[in-house]
Amino acid sequence: MKKILILNGPNLNLLGKREPTIYGTLTFEEYFESIKKKYADVELVYYQSNVEGELINKLHEVGFSFDGVIFNAGAYTHTSVAIGDAIKGIETPVIEVHISNVHAREEFRHVSYIAPNAKGVIAGFGLQSYELALESFL
Repeated sequence: MKKILILNGPNLNLLGKREPTIYGTLTFEEYFESIKKKYADVELVYYQSNVEGELINKLHEVGFSFDGVIFNAGAYTHTSVAIGDAIKGIETPVIEVHISNVHAREEFRHVSYIAPNAKGVIAGFGLQSYELALESFL
């Protein structure tokens, strides 16, 4: 059985409330329960933090034992050299995901410190971005 971590960064705990026209009205916990049912043959683990160091610690924790990480680092994608370095330092492949199309948004969101060290990037497909990433690991 494959073991996949879904890792969410800052402000993603506000899904369902925050900017519903961009992010929708479903909480991530509701969405996570639905994909756990859909992918019952995969061990899915979910972790969210608004704290950069906690995200790095989680990457280190699973980075040599899990089969994959689906990572939406939120705004840290565009600012955190440390998260990029953490991904570079682990063996578990990471797929960068975004709910919105970051390339259709502000200019600063066009830069990713994760992408150079990621297996791939999926953006702009709403919550389905996570399932597309999950399918790539299966």
